[in-house]
Amino acid sequence: MPIKTGFHPLCRFFLLFLCFFSPSAQSAPSMAMGYTPKYDANFGYFDYVNPDAKKGGKLVLSGFGTFDSLNPYLLKGIAADGLSLVFETLLEKSLDEPFTGYGLLAEDIVLADDKLSVTFRLNSKARFSNGQPVTAKDVKFSFDTLMSEQAHPQYRFYYADVKQAVILDERNIRFDFKRVNPELHLIIGSIPVFSESWLAGKAFDEVSEEKPVSSGPYIVESFSLGKQIVFKRNPDYWANHLPVRKGAYNFDQVIYKYYKDTTVALEAFKAGEFDFFFENHSKRWARDHVGPRYQSGDILKTELKHQNNAGMQGFVFNTRKEIFKDSRVRRALTLAMDFEWSNSKLFYGQYVRNESYFSNSELASSDLPAGAELELLESFRGQLPEEVFTKVWQPPSTQKPSSIRNNLRKATKLLAEAGWKVEGGILRNAKGEAFEFDFMLIQKGFERILAPYAHNLEKLGIKMNYRTVDASLYERRVRTFDFDVVVSSFSQSASPGNELRNMFHSVSANQNGSRNFAGINDPVIDALVDKIIAAETRQNLIIACRALDRVLLHQDYLVPNWYINVHRIAYWDKFDIPQTLPLYYDPVSWLLQSWSIK
Repeated sequence: MPIKTGFHPLCRFFLLFLCFFSPSAQSAPSMAMGYTPKYDANFGYFDYVNPDAKKGGKLVLSGFGTFDSLNPYLLKGIAADGLSLVFETLLEKSLDEPFTGYGLLAEDIVLADDKLSVTFRLNSKARFSNGQPVTAKDVKFSFDTLMSEQAHPQYRFYYADVKQAVILDERNIRFDFKRVNPELHLIIGSIPVFSESWLAGKAFDEVSEEKPVSSGPYIVESFSLGKQIVFKRNPDYWANHLPVRKGAYNFDQVIYKYYKDTTVALEAFKAGEFDFFFENHSKRWARDHVGPRYQSGDILKTELKHQNNAGMQGFVFNTRKEIFKDSRVRRALTLAMDFEWSNSKLFYGQYVRNESYFSNSELASSDLPAGAELELLESFRGQLPEEVFTKVWQPPSTQKPSSIRNNLRKATKLLAEAGWKVEGGILRNAKGEAFEFDFMLIQKGFERILAPYAHNLEKLGIKMNYRTVDASLYERRVRTFDFDVVVSSFSQSASPGNELRNMFHSVSANQNGSRNFAGINDPVIDALVDKIIAAETRQNLIIACRALDRVLLHQDYLVPNWYINVHRIAYWDKFDIPQTLPLYYDPVSWLLQSWSIK
């Protein structure tokens, strides 16, 4: 039986110790994935906030493209930015630990002896914005709704190992698991909880323009679809007294203004239409963040360090298309990318090449497999390319003694092996079909990056057409895998797990709305994803991640792009900013949670 406790303050340290070192039941107000939480049971606030931050003022941010929904949990439609301010979760994830959950809607977690269920006790003070208490019935309703066909399919991947939610009483709910899954109790802790009254008797997928009934620090004050959404800090927010909310969410109002083009948005920022710019374009960062307001100090420009797992960004091949099914073809297309030239001529030397699906982390593979990783991969040897065991994967380079010319020669050889030959300057297969494909973009700034890549492909006899489409069309086509190649990123946490099913597992390969853009359907990759999810120690997680990384890389599902280990931001000098940075964060989330008006 699980340990039950009333959590007298003198018992808390012992219970935290028990949580991580007892082989039986685990019960605590916080839990971490394979390590002891940084903050003890009596902590006052997170290090990356200012507990004495002033409440008040207005924060104006920019949104890109458009939005047509206030329901972020659907496949259809484009949800407004900022809705995370509205919906609360059972646990609050710390931004300076790999994966630790601290009590928010739930004040207590009890993990069963056999790890096949977890029970949450809700905080008796938790309230929705309409004044109603948050109950176990609401939690079960939220889970059942997210697992239904009406919600976005990503939740059915994410919570796939959860059998059911069982209401024990008004404040206690138990989640039963199909199998032992070491991170699942923390995954369930991140479930958004919403009130049944939000739906007002409608089907979940029909609720898109109704203001949510929320339990978070903000409520939706007003909105104009596609143009602007305004959030107002809830004056009756129930959780202001909690350590996870001390010094947090300090703005009285948060406004998102939408812009169709990032170049237009930057000029609007300089004119003072909004307050903060998170830059992801190297040329703009190097050349365009200048002007009188920067010189006067009214606008500040800086780079913030982080320790994020950079994951992988790349030009993703849709292997559902016949033209990209052969890995030799995909490797040949990868050889045509000259990153070193682009980094020097286009990116102002700001980027590092992605060499892993877990770039910038200890989870990245390196050297040849050895030890426990080799032992794991050996069990799949007959199903893997021999190069996985004999060759260290590296992205093609044009650093001397290599060159783009040599790389294109290698590409020509691979294409010939795959049945493609140049006839009259055009690459054709045995049927006489020309090698031609479309590259769909959502950011026009990428066109200058694709132009030299298209030029290199032309030398191979390949025609690549690229064009930028509007955000709505892009979303629809990506969700239904109606593309040849797109730019995409596979962001990773410091503790990857169940979300990998949505990126790389065969269960998501043909599920509209998944992030398995490449259409990966491989039993070895499935097994390695399952190994990661089942890892009970940090070391086993690292081993399984490195093995998965190695297999994905050797299949060349994409042309690796680049990353940067700092966040480039510019902002109007109106903020008080905590001195301590988080470790694992995006700057907008940290801004919303921790900054305040001077």
